[in-house]
Amino acid sequence: MAVIPSGAHPVARALEASRNSSKSTVPLTQRPGIRHHRFALFVPFPTSSEAEIACGSLTPDVEPHRGLVGKELKVSGSMLEVHWIAEDCRLLRISIMNFLDQLFLVVNTIQLFGPPVSC
Repeated sequence: MAVIPSGAHPVARALEASRNSSKSTVPLTQRPGIRHHRFALFVPFPTSSEAEIACGSLTPDVEPHRGLVGKELKVSGSMLEVHWIAEDCRLLRISIMNFLDQLFLVVNTIQLFGPPVSC
């Protein structure tokens, strides 16, 4: 995750899309003088295909506060990586809690239906 230094262009991309199957929501705008809060979550899965399924299931949800919270999802092996950056710590907490609720549903669904079957 890279942050463009404040004082550069008033609207800069704070989260850069990674080349390895990362998916991000709308980029965070950065304003000079604003402190950003960051959080990273690493979720291990038994297989890389389960991590990809979880990533695909969780990616479509766009942040409700687009310019204030940025979220990036990426799969590395069997690990789902999620990175947030936000101007407001309250909005960051809300975004993380919503994501954890959705992650709980995805993990339970994968466990209920079993591992993916290759055809």
